Amino acid sequence: MKSVTAQPSFAAGIFDLDGVVTHTASLHAQAWKQVFDEFLKERARQTGSDFVPFDLRDDYLTYVDGKPRYQGVQSFLKSRGIELPFGEPSEAPSHASVCGVGNRKNELYNALIESQGVDVFGSTVTLIEALRDGGTRVGLMSSSKNTVQILRRTGLGHLFEARVDGVMAEEAGLRGKPHPDSYLKTAELLGVSPVDCFVVEDAVSGVEAGRRGGFGLVIGVDREGNAAELRRAGAHLVVGDLGELTVNDIDEQFARHRHERPSALQRWETISRGWEGKRVAVFLDYDGTLTPIVARPDLARISGAMKTMLRGLADVCPTIIVSGRGREDVSELVGLDNLYYAGSHGFDIAGPAGTTIRHEIGAEYRPVLEEVARDFEEQFSEIEGALIEDKKFSVAVHYRLVADENVPHMERAVDQAVARYPQLKKAHGKKVFEVRPQLEWDKGKAVLWLLQALDLDTPEVMPLYIGDDVTDEDAFAALSDRGLGILVAETPRETHASLSLRDTDEVGEFLQLVSSWQTSQQSGEETQQ
Repeated sequence: MKSVTAQPSFAAGIFDLDGVVTHTASLHAQAWKQVFDEFLKERARQTGSDFVPFDLRDDYLTYVDGKPRYQGVQSFLKSRGIELPFGEPSEAPSHASVCGVGNRKNELYNALIESQGVDVFGSTVTLIEALRDGGTRVGLMSSSKNTVQILRRTGLGHLFEARVDGVMAEEAGLRGKPHPDSYLKTAELLGVSPVDCFVVEDAVSGVEAGRRGGFGLVIGVDREGNAAELRRAGAHLVVGDLGELTVNDIDEQFARHRHERPSALQRWETISRGWEGKRVAVFLDYDGTLTPIVARPDLARISGAMKTMLRGLADVCPTIIVSGRGREDVSELVGLDNLYYAGSHGFDIAGPAGTTIRHEIGAEYRPVLEEVARDFEEQFSEIEGALIEDKKFSVAVHYRLVADENVPHMERAVDQAVARYPQLKKAHGKKVFEVRPQLEWDKGKAVLWLLQALDLDTPEVMPLYIGDDVTDEDAFAALSDRGLGILVAETPRETHASLSLRDTDEVGEFLQLVSSWQTSQQSGEETQQ
């Protein structure tokens, strides 16, 4: 095994047990088939129906593989339209309940271990040893309640710094796969963030758990000819055996995918559960977030559906538009009078009529910005596609429609203007250069100011910021330890946001979830009162 040549991009790796480290998945499958066939035969005899045996591929992989035992029983029986009482974990294996069937499966599984022993995937052990030699922390996650027994029989316990198994998960109330709870707990025990950790899984439900948990890389191991299913569940990489990978290979894949963020839509259940008892304050960029990016700024019109949704959202929680556009411009485009608007990247802030919210930063720079805007209009008048936008508190030079060979000339002119006026500075956006006052003020500071001005700077308020531009990174960073940042991007990039949405359609869908959730929360509070 080749060792990594430099400090890897990841801090830790978490491995599933059955099917990844040990060859016990086949024993689980045998035990499941025997217990379900016994149950189905008896049920067919009692009801006079046909006996349809448990299928070792479709039934096993779809309904029980990787899941906690009782959850697997419920999942398969539901697929056959069979309902049983849940029962108690202490029930005898012969009892006609979910726990009874699950306990019978465990009885059969332990018998198979005693008779056949436990095989270990040597290639996995070799990879883990190479990771440990390079300083990577390694954890083990398993849904099995027999994990300690397996580790004792194989002598592999020393390889793992942290472990979460079926027994520990039940005691802690952690939900089973495809929920990410146990993987997240393992990462916590290792002392690492999920984004700095990779996961290795052979079960479709486990791969889905890894992606839901926001892990930096999810590796699927195809032991059952189900590579396509593993990829559909979210595996970044699928291999037939871990012997195909070196530490360097994992590092390269991790670096490639490290900027990906989990979908906020897929994580909605987890998000909303964490918001219980809180109010949400929503901050939104405009271009690229509420409207798609278009060739010219004047063409970016908000849809009727988005406008209707925003109006309803603002009725149940504070909603603030934070845009690089001038405040009056974005306010006119949105056309809603129950929102707050922070224009020019937060340099110009105002609330709805009847409120006292008003804040301007850098008004004294207005004369020099007007002069710069006039200079740019004159200098770029002959460049086809160039567009100069005077935003009152900044000047934007748009080059989206400009030929590539003319862009360097435009940037040099912007740099010269900034050098000529030391009270100004240059900033970047999507296909735009921008000249702003040389002040320590940005979208992040504007958001923090608004939280205080609106009496929202309390633990009971959850600030949510959604944006697509590099200028939104200041807001993501400002809220990183107290709120939620969501990047709107089809292609992953480096970001301070913790979650992502692909486009404005997904933004609308997510905001509708927020609006409905906040409405239900308020209705619940009113009912209690």
